[in-house]
Amino acid sequence: MLRYVTGQDLVKYPKLRATMLRDRAAQFSDRLGWAVAVDDAGFEQDQYDALNPLYVIWQRPDGCHGGSMRFLPTTGRCMVNEHFLHLNKGAPLYDPAIWECTRFCLAPGAGPHVAAALMLAGGELLERQGLRHFVGVFDANMERIYRRIGACPDILGHAGEGRDKVRLGLWSLTPEARTRVARRARLSSALSDLWYRRAFGDATDAGLARTA
Repeated sequence: MLRYVTGQDLVKYPKLRATMLRDRAAQFSDRLGWAVAVDDAGFEQDQYDALNPLYVIWQRPDGCHGGSMRFLPTTGRCMVNEHFLHLNKGAPLYDPAIWECTRFCLAPGAGPHVAAALMLAGGELLERQGLRHFVGVFDANMERIYRRIGACPDILGHAGEGRDKVRLGLWSLTPEARTRVARRARLSSALSDLWYRRAFGDATDAGLARTA
């Protein structure tokens, strides 16, 4: 199932939190070799986890993490403006209708339906939060995943070559794209709607659409 959990509420799900942070370490440190911090518990966390982001998490039936991504509004501190300005020709993105998506992580053995489910959740946020786009930096491996699930972004910029090449992408999911992604996720729109409403009820504001 999909969960939408703010950073301050993540402690209410200790098993989900612990397995997510360990899977992030396995993906970003062990497999990709990124220079990320991993603590003695095997958790990968950074300064942006302390900013009360919104996590979208695929929870397995046993309560463990299956995949996740992290959202912050571009009107506050975010990676794209503090670390990746060069990918957008030095121009910061500062728009309440654009949120940043980072730490797109899949647990070892997660099937392609998990990535599609996460993107479907991104579509829910775009529609329900009054957003136009979300933006994120990704590598060649993630580009293949996005293409496979039918959710390719517009490319704003890139840097590097080969396996070190990274791109800055801007997503907006049309109704047709959401239908394709839902099919890949093997989920109905009604079930996706149910999971969103369980998290937010009828509210349209997750508390992240800050203007400063």
